[in-house]
Amino acid sequence: MADSNNFWRGRRVLITGHTGFKGLWLALWLEHMGAEVCGYALAPEPDHNFFEIISDWHGLSSIIGDIRDPEALKIGCAFADPDVVFHLAAQSLVRRGHTDPQTTFSTNVQGTANLLHALDDCPGLRAIVVVTSDKCYRNDGSGRPFVETDPLGGDDPYSASKAAQEIICHGWSRGLYKSRNRAPRLATARAGNVIGGGDWAEDRILPDLFRALAKGEPVQLRNPQATRPWQHVLEPLHGYLAYAENLVRDSEGTVPAALNFGPDAGQSRSVAWLVDQAIGHLRAAGQSVPDWQTDADAHRPEAASLALDPSLAAQSLGWRPVLSQGEGVAWAVEWYDRVGNGEPARGVTLDQITRYQGLIPAP
Repeated sequence: MADSNNFWRGRRVLITGHTGFKGLWLALWLEHMGAEVCGYALAPEPDHNFFEIISDWHGLSSIIGDIRDPEALKIGCAFADPDVVFHLAAQSLVRRGHTDPQTTFSTNVQGTANLLHALDDCPGLRAIVVVTSDKCYRNDGSGRPFVETDPLGGDDPYSASKAAQEIICHGWSRGLYKSRNRAPRLATARAGNVIGGGDWAEDRILPDLFRALAKGEPVQLRNPQATRPWQHVLEPLHGYLAYAENLVRDSEGTVPAALNFGPDAGQSRSVAWLVDQAIGHLRAAGQSVPDWQTDADAHRPEAASLALDPSLAAQSLGWRPVLSQGEGVAWAVEWYDRVGNGEPARGVTLDQITRYQGLIPAP
């Protein structure tokens, strides 16, 4: 990934949502490659604050703000003056979308429009990658891997908000940017379910497992047979970086405006498989871990099956998963184990980033 390191060195990058799980990994990776990173996000959640334990930031300017505040966002974007933007700030939890749909829509939909409007005042901007979700597709329950031309939809507020993000970006690009001489390239990235160290969000499988272990209890699974396209956090982040780089270099306009990032088509695995893998690694390390249990009282608002076809990303960017799904689980468990045993979170995270970069095939 030497050429990419050169591409990002000294480049001005704005990340919205840099205090969140994926945003923080992306910020640290870009900092590691020498980018000048500015983050704009809400203050991190107080419980197991991943952002604060990644201490000694030296290539990141952090702005605490709300993307629903257009004036503050405009000031933040002007300060960042970015070449490239990664928009990850979101209300990202399906079940919270049911309990607080207004915040979900105002953050994911209006917040995206606010950002695109604020970026109009950034003359050096070359590319914008808006991270949506694999749940932006209209899910017919067939389990067939979705391709980028499949209909958008959403049977719950979170999924609908992500489909709306896609439509906003399409309309902004085709209706506003197309008539401008020096408009930035605007694209959307649709990623599968992500796992990795430092994620402590509610209603996430591995965080739920480690919270249960801390209490000496079995983890409760809401829908153990539901299947998802699990991938380690570094997989889609590698895709986002490659996507942005190709958009900047794309003088012919051939890079697609939307791409899926996930394991190979047909490689979705069940929730039970994921937890069994994690428990197996923990037991092999000598930990006593009770078997998981089904939460009989849980509501199940999510789709039973979800799969992506990332073939277009492979064709257009040369991007492919580096880790198997089993390896992704092992890396995630390793992170929690090492940090839980006292290793600095920053060092463990950078170690995994460096190891991952070494596994990326040469172009």
